[in-house]
Amino acid sequence: MSLTIDPRVAALLGHDHHLPAVPPERLTRQALAERFASPPQWQPDIEVERWYQAPNPVAAAVLVPLVMRPDPTVLLTLRTSHLKTHAGQISFPGGRSEASDPDAVFTALREAQEEVGLAPERVEVLGRMPTYTTGTGFVVTPVVGLITPDEVEHERLSLQPDPSEVAEAFEVPLRFLMSPQYHQRRAFDLSGVPLEFFSMPWASPHNEREYFIWGATAAMLRNLYRFLSA
Repeated sequence: MSLTIDPRVAALLGHDHHLPAVPPERLTRQALAERFASPPQWQPDIEVERWYQAPNPVAAAVLVPLVMRPDPTVLLTLRTSHLKTHAGQISFPGGRSEASDPDAVFTALREAQEEVGLAPERVEVLGRMPTYTTGTGFVVTPVVGLITPDEVEHERLSLQPDPSEVAEAFEVPLRFLMSPQYHQRRAFDLSGVPLEFFSMPWASPHNEREYFIWGATAAMLRNLYRFLSA
């Protein structure tokens, strides 16, 4: 699928109003830690994008940073428009694994520090989610971690985004992302073949902008929903 296509123009197939939201009591620090310590039986919705055709997949990892505010949020980034892959898209902090990285957790923490200035010691790693293979040939391991804001970070985390990779870092309420009524099912028509994907458009109350979360990021959030709701 061409990444130059605006996903906002893709056909809207519907929402998942029939699925329940993850209860707020499952989004607390203790409940999240217990869920990862003793995972339920569950199945991800998407593990490989249908348009995946890469002959030599590249290992990568992302950090799924859950910011433990009174109403928990997810830290996301808006990628700069000049990057070779996924330019201008919303993503988790992360990137490809280096040969010197001992594991996916190290990759995710290293990339988060490089991209947004998030020190590894600030992240309480809960665990990993199943890998997600993108159509651009990355086999991504999502690493879920908790971030506790300090006393001076009531409004915004103290971050230092790398301007060469990250145009903006922002937070989205976890309750919104874990509510399937906001999960849109969309599809592109590629030579008569519908290529379906999830999107989760979120309107920020702070700057009145809409952040169009879609593709791999939305799919991994959808898998997180399945994990927490199982």
